[in-house]
Amino acid sequence: MIQYNNVFNNPNMKCIAQGGQYFIYEHQEDMSVRPYEAETAYFMKEMNVKKRQVLVQLNGTATKIQAGAMQWTAGNVQMQTGVSGVGNFLGKMVKGAVTGESAAKPIYSGTGYLMLEPTFNHLLIEDIGSWGPGVVLDDGLFLCCDANIQESITKRSGVTSAMFGGEGIFNLCLSGQGYAVLELPVQRDELFEFILQDDELKIDGNMAVAWSSSLNFTVEKAAKSLMGSAVSGEGFVNVYRGTGKVLMAPTLPGAGLSNFHGPEQTSATK
Repeated sequence: MIQYNNVFNNPNMKCIAQGGQYFIYEHQEDMSVRPYEAETAYFMKEMNVKKRQVLVQLNGTATKIQAGAMQWTAGNVQMQTGVSGVGNFLGKMVKGAVTGESAAKPIYSGTGYLMLEPTFNHLLIEDIGSWGPGVVLDDGLFLCCDANIQESITKRSGVTSAMFGGEGIFNLCLSGQGYAVLELPVQRDELFEFILQDDELKIDGNMAVAWSSSLNFTVEKAAKSLMGSAVSGEGFVNVYRGTGKVLMAPTLPGAGLSNFHGPEQTSATK
């Protein structure tokens, strides 16, 4: 038996979301700041730049995580490598290389707790079953999921997607019944959600973080002609067609550093 002190009853750690066996804890502030870091820590807190962690409560269940993401386990918890042989490992290496994920995802099972390493990224618990046949993820967003969730690789249709889409040729697709946790550059309530019914959505750039595997994703010219695309300043856009759902980040980190779409600097604004 383990007694937990200042863990679940820590006033500085707040549970902000829960789904399935996953709980997201947010550190309200950094309590161990050095004097020369105080100013930075203050403004980080004010701007909601906080450390967040995923706690997995295993109850005879199992979860697979990104390699190196484990911080601690407590209770009767076992770890398996998730690799069944040399051929399986090589296949996972190829899969990881093209999707930005770890080559092998360790599987933790049993009864107890698993805490993942803290991150400044925003964390999203997603019900994979609600996506129907599956959900395709932008590269590097996967953190963990129920062990029974199936992983596959989806390939973009057309070479132009790899050249102009900003999404890469391959993406990780999750399917089945269960939950997954994603690491996002923005928080959940900032995401735009588009539900398509035999329709299409066009996005300028790789702002989509997840989309239904049922959607046909292509990269096309913003206008019918190359000249029209050049004049419009949009070039190529990502197009999602069919029936399904798309989650889109309206902004990405660093977007505010550019004034490309801002007002021109004139003598009146200098």
